Order: sequence, then structure tokens, then C-alpha cells
Amino acid sequence: MKLGNILNALGIILVAFGIIMLSPIVVALLGREYDTILPFVTGSLTSVALGLIFRKYGGFSRNFDSLKRNEGLLIVSLAWIITAAMGAIPYLFYGLHPLDAYFEAVSGITTTGATILTDFSLYPKDFFFWRSLTQWLGGMGIIVLFVAVLPQFAVAGRQMFFAEAPGPTEEKITPRITHTAKALWLVYTLLTLLEIILLVLADMPLFDAVCNGLSTMAAGGFSPNPLSIMGYESSKVTWIITCFMFLAGSNFALQYRVLLQQKPMALYKSEEFRFYTTIVLFCSVGLCIALLVSETSTPLDSIRDSLFQIVSIITTTGFSSADFALWSVAAQTILFTVMLVGGCAGSAGGGVKVVRVLFGFKYLKREMTQIIHPQAILSLKIDNKSVPDDIGRQILGFLLFYLVLMTCSALIVTVIEGDASVGLVGTAATIGNIGPGYGEIGPMGSFGGLSVVTKVIFIINMIVGRLELIPFLAMLHPGFWKFK
Repeated sequence: MKLGNILNALGIILVAFGIIMLSPIVVALLGREYDTILPFVTGSLTSVALGLIFRKYGGFSRNFDSLKRNEGLLIVSLAWIITAAMGAIPYLFYGLHPLDAYFEAVSGITTTGATILTDFSLYPKDFFFWRSLTQWLGGMGIIVLFVAVLPQFAVAGRQMFFAEAPGPTEEKITPRITHTAKALWLVYTLLTLLEIILLVLADMPLFDAVCNGLSTMAAGGFSPNPLSIMGYESSKVTWIITCFMFLAGSNFALQYRVLLQQKPMALYKSEEFRFYTTIVLFCSVGLCIALLVSETSTPLDSIRDSLFQIVSIITTTGFSSADFALWSVAAQTILFTVMLVGGCAGSAGGGVKVVRVLFGFKYLKREMTQIIHPQAILSLKIDNKSVPDDIGRQILGFLLFYLVLMTCSALIVTVIEGDASVGLVGTAATIGNIGPGYGEIGPMGSFGGLSVVTKVIFIINMIVGRLELIPFLAMLHPGFWKFK
């Protein structure tokens, strides 16, 4: 690896991120909250200054055409870690402990939505806007954004784009990777604007509509309302957000083909999308029955809340239309099951991803068939295309490491906190970038009361989970760390 390439790339990203950090000032000016401008000016200047220092020691090079794969992986990993640190700077001005500020920033930019806040009345509007904006930037990917808008990454962007892209396949919708990044961001932006408009028409205040719209399309879950979507007490709002969460958990490349290339059959032809829809409908029916049996709500509310919560959890958004921490064990078990699935590949959703779950089922089916017919040559296909052996090995390796990391994290946190639900569900919620869990870290709770060590573990879970484990795995190999 060339240290100059890494420093230069990080420097460019930090300068651009610092400029974006000035945007909450507009909210402060509109709300005449002039005393809240300093935190974001400080954060912006710090990010820009650090970026220029990196550029200086990197030699101010603008040529990244020879960027290698391990360099791309390291740049992506460090970009998420460092931008989260820059994004945490404004939070320090509001009395948050540095670890809590970093936890909140990591939770935002990884679109996890786990918060350490307990009293929302203590913070101004630009604070909540920044939380939602960091989620929106992280939903499609900060690297994908900079590949789309910064000409320096026109060629090298490929290595970073696929290091960050959520899912096991390297799918392009245009020949040039920069055009692909722009196309994805176009769909992402249009859907966000459409949702904001619909929420305003549903009588949600404009500021809340903007924040919730940004968080919804990012599959993030941060809301300016302390009671999440339940706090708005509006069925119209709940149904609108349900629809857009479902889209946020779907493949944006697929949506590009449907919306802009006018190929509606692309939805039907996608085996992953069909499987994703089936899981949502099947689990929603099961959850609705569980709610009706426990008599916790009316039939109409059960239908609405069951569909909302299944979509919210499977897409890893983490919004809540009800306090599901108070639901029956059967209902919570169904929710925990979809925590282990996640959204589609190429979506804003986190988790294992639907395509990997689909691959796992097909793999098991093939192995059972192979036992009965040992001489048969059976290929494993998704969308009528054979899955290459290297992709198959990568998926199996991902699933194994995901299970190992989740088990280790859950055991350690359980011992530290003395609570198995916090250990298991908290780990699933953070490594899957879902957000709320059960008990004290439920949808109406907070992660603020957890121990320092637990917060550090959950921060690592959030970052590793958002980066899909692959860069983290690569960095564990000694051969990765060879600098020139």
C-alpha cells in the first residue's frame, strides 16, 4: 500500500465532509438559534483542517488511478471511523461525554439509530437535523457520494465503491462507476423528496418531515420526536413511512431500472425482491396474529403496527409505531427473527441481507439433494444465473464470521451488563445496524445507561456491521499491512 494514496483520499473526503457539516447552520439561522452555530463551525473547520494536513503529508496528489484493492478497503474503513469522529464534535458542545458523542455519531452515520439521548427537550433543531443528515449520508454511503461528485475518484472509485457497497455482488447499472454512483444518488434523493412532500401533506410539521424523511430513506431510525413515529399519532404518517421504509430496504439499482429506465418487470424478475416481499408479508401476518391473540390492540391497529414494525426491523430502520418492548414474547420473537435478515443487497438497509439468506437456503437445499444424488452436478442459481464459486465462498465466510462475531459480542456484553436480552438483542441490533432492542434499550429507551466497555463493543459492532465485515476481515490478515 502507498501511504500517500491513503492520506490524500482521506484528506479529500474530510474536506468535503467539513463543508457538508456547515448545512445545519441554515436550520439554525431559519430558527433564529444563533447560539447553536458555533458547534458546527468548529466541527467543519476541524474536519477541513485535518483534511488539509492529510493532503499535505500525502503530497497533494490528484491521481488515484492505480489504487489497489487493499488501499481502497483501508480508505473506506478509516473514512467511516474518522468522519464519525468529526461528526461527533458538535455533540460535545451539548454536554455529551466524548464516548457518548462518538457513539451517537457512529450510530448516525452507520444508520443504526441507537441513541444515548434521554431528554430530547435539551437540544435545538439543528442538533436533530444533523443527526438525520448523517444518517442520510451514510444510508447510500459517504464513499458512494464522493465517488459521484468528486472527479478525483472517477477511476479509483471502483475499488472504494465495491468495498462499501452493501451486498455480495458487484452490480453496476451504467458502464462507468461514477455514473452508477450518480444514478443511485438520484433515485435516493428523489424518493427522499417525495416522502418529505407526502409527510407534509399528511400534516407533519415541515422540520419533522425533513428529519424523518432523511432518516427513513437511509433506513436509519433517528427521529426528532422522542416517541419515534408513535409520537405523531397519525395513521397516515405511519402508512407513508411504512411504504418508504420498504423502498429503502429494496435494491436501489433495481428501483433505478423500474423508475428511470421504465422496466417494471425488473421487480418480478428479481428473486431477491420476491423473497424480500414474501418475508415481509409472511412475518407481518404472524405478528398480527400474535398481537390479536395477546389482545394488545384493535384489529386495524394490529395490521398497521405489525406491517410497520416488520418493515422497520427487516430494513434495519428501527422506527417504532408502538412500544414493541411491551409486546408478548411471541411477538418479540418474530421481530428478533427478522433482525437476522436485513434489507436487500444494494439497499440502505443493514443486516445479513436477503440475498445471503436466500443463498443459504439454496445451499442447504443443494446439499440435501447431493446426499440423495451424490453423482449429480448441481449449480446454485439466483435469478437464473449461477453463483460463482468465489462469491459463494465469500457469502459462506460472511455468514460464519457474522455468527462468530455476534456470539462473542453477545456473551461479553451479557457478562458485563448482567442481562442476556441486552447482550443478545443489543448485539443483533448494533451489528445489524437496526437500533433499538428490548428492555432498557427498547424503542422508548436509551443506550446511555450502558457501561463504557459495552458502548465501545457496540460502536465496533456498528462500524463492522455497516462495512459488511469484509474490510475488517481483510485487515486481520498480516499481508494486508504492507506499506511502501
